[in-house]
Amino acid sequence: MNQSPQFRPLLALAALLLLAACGGRSDPPPLQGATMGGPINLIGGDGRRVSDSQFAGRYRIVYFGFTFCPDVCPVDLALIGAGLRRFEAEDAARAARVTPIFISVDPARDTPAVVGAYAARFHPRIVALTGSEEEVAQVARRYAIYYQRQPPAQPGGAYLVDHSRQIVLYGPEGEPIAILPHDQGIDAFVAELRRWVR
Repeated sequence: MNQSPQFRPLLALAALLLLAACGGRSDPPPLQGATMGGPINLIGGDGRRVSDSQFAGRYRIVYFGFTFCPDVCPVDLALIGAGLRRFEAEDAARAARVTPIFISVDPARDTPAVVGAYAARFHPRIVALTGSEEEVAQVARRYAIYYQRQPPAQPGGAYLVDHSRQIVLYGPEGEPIAILPHDQGIDAFVAELRRWVR
């Protein structure tokens, strides 16, 4: 069949789109080149020191929050737990390469035992971490997390901690890959895991 010259560019564009749709081209991760992440040296739920080197070669879902959080943190951790369970059911081998990590921004109340028991309610593989005020502040800065303890409503009463709300997927070398959606439901969350975890 003879092709008219004016249609050749359109055919070439169609071929490129077809290749992209079939996986012939992959887009770079949204957070590629971002300066976030880095060393971790905190205390796990069992009271032992945990270092980022223990996660080498594994993808990490990193989330900062606190156990006394009345609404946002339990919702997000429930999403992480449910999303990981679904991913495990779909593709156990790839899901096994993902380590979910919960880091407390309220070390004054969140002792190792407290964060460990809290995180286990959402998924048995969540690594719960805490530490001293200084240690947590250092890690939060590296991971581009804002948090600020608020004064209690009444003297001696309970207080809240304002903090960034983001669930971030990091790669096997600790590189930031993507912010996982917390507000689009489990399907969108799992779709991002499928997309980026190899």
